[in-house]
Amino acid sequence: MIVFWILLASLLPLSLADVWNNLRLPTEHIPYFFYNNIILRNECKNDPTCPYKVIEKFHKCWGYESLCPERLRMNTPQCPVDAPRGWVRTREEQSLKFWQQGDFGYLKERKEEMQTFCKPRDPEGAMLECSKFARYCRAKNIYIDFSDLKVDMLGQSKRYREDVFSEGQIGGYCDFDADAFSKESEHKSPLQSWYAELEKYTQLSSDPFEEKTCEVIIDKPTIFIKLDAGVNMYHHFCDYINLYLSQHMNNSFSTDVYIVMWDTSPMHYGDFFHVTWKAFSDHEIVPLKEYDGKKVCFKDVVFSFLARMRYGLYYNMPLIPGCQGSSFFRAFNQHILHRLNITQDGPLLDKVRITLLSRSTKFRKILNEDELVTALKSVDDYKVQVVDFNYKTPFLEQLQVTYNSDFFIGMHGAGLTHVLFQPDWAVLFEIYNCEDKDCYKDLAALRGAHYMTWSNQDKITQEDEGHHPTLGAHAKFTNYAFDVDEFLHKVREGVKHIKQHWGFRQARRLRASLIKDEL
Repeated sequence: MIVFWILLASLLPLSLADVWNNLRLPTEHIPYFFYNNIILRNECKNDPTCPYKVIEKFHKCWGYESLCPERLRMNTPQCPVDAPRGWVRTREEQSLKFWQQGDFGYLKERKEEMQTFCKPRDPEGAMLECSKFARYCRAKNIYIDFSDLKVDMLGQSKRYREDVFSEGQIGGYCDFDADAFSKESEHKSPLQSWYAELEKYTQLSSDPFEEKTCEVIIDKPTIFIKLDAGVNMYHHFCDYINLYLSQHMNNSFSTDVYIVMWDTSPMHYGDFFHVTWKAFSDHEIVPLKEYDGKKVCFKDVVFSFLARMRYGLYYNMPLIPGCQGSSFFRAFNQHILHRLNITQDGPLLDKVRITLLSRSTKFRKILNEDELVTALKSVDDYKVQVVDFNYKTPFLEQLQVTYNSDFFIGMHGAGLTHVLFQPDWAVLFEIYNCEDKDCYKDLAALRGAHYMTWSNQDKITQEDEGHHPTLGAHAKFTNYAFDVDEFLHKVREGVKHIKQHWGFRQARRLRASLIKDEL
């Protein structure tokens, strides 16, 4: 309920028309947002200018809410294949396990384990609350003294130092249960927990806001985030996935927030996908060194879920086999594409759109790529394009291609993370998984895409044994050629799946209707 009033207070200076415009949510998400923001639902009901008056009548919930029946969720995971023996006993348990591991059920568990460690002394006072092991935390009126940060210190290159704070340098004027918080240290690690950063949290003897101890006061809501590898799409989008999860946890999708990259080193952070931040904030990302040597007070801070949490999303996630279709990952797809203005231009009425991801790298290239592409282009039902998503290709252009690819083909590699942004009826063909069989298979399952990979080892030619710099022979460090007829056979299987998908058929009917109306 506290979040309700914070949200309402932040919106009061705006006209209701501004409120509706600033939501910037996909239309399909509005009923879910209203379910968690009853005040705004009622405002819409009573406001004749609200563009969502029809939508507000529909009751939908994500699933993590305390009173959310399964029938009101976005979708329920489908489990067409039984999980191996030992995972669960029934198909119902299998579906539930998938929902808890890779869907909004994961967030429901995190919400249920939230604990207040520093209790406010008045309704507007300081506060610290965290999920188990400090994987996500939220603080109000937190004081942080960055005097010992020293990110420009000669020879200092550690991104996530654990010695930044001492007693009294981070804390709040609230009643802190230090013994309870000390029990949350089990996951202490740079990209798994915020325990190291909050370990020295101190119950202050006076309010730094009133005592004017703060040299800088940040009134705007702020999100702290520690980032994985920004040059690798698979790893970096684990950052974005968990940031979106944090927005749900905080019941706020506002872009009028500061995002602070918690990095205690002076090193440059390479980020090939930086335009994606626009889906989360209207402001430039703030490097932690911006506060170097300063005593800073933050009114409202979220310590975001992190990329490599134990049993997290999606790195280190023990996903149960046999299921697919996470409503959380579908919502992430819609949220990012909507906020970055990526449009769906299909499907085409007479062809299936096939994209082959080429690699301009030393390893995992398709040796007979031209031959395979020529064979694809000889089929009238296919519209074929070849792309090389390297750092020279603007990421928004990449997303526009991906969202308009019914069928996406590529060798094992981070570029296959683009499956997150394919349409609902999509097929991902990891032409060869290089003996890493679960990585993109799991990601496709989460997105709800149909996954395929090469299955006939007799019809694949490996250039050599592979040359890993330290491990020796390795399947990921060589190149491959593929039998053309077998390749076409696999593609036909995938195209058949697409054409039978209800979403594809429905989208084609809608497109045909729109074309007819235009004529």
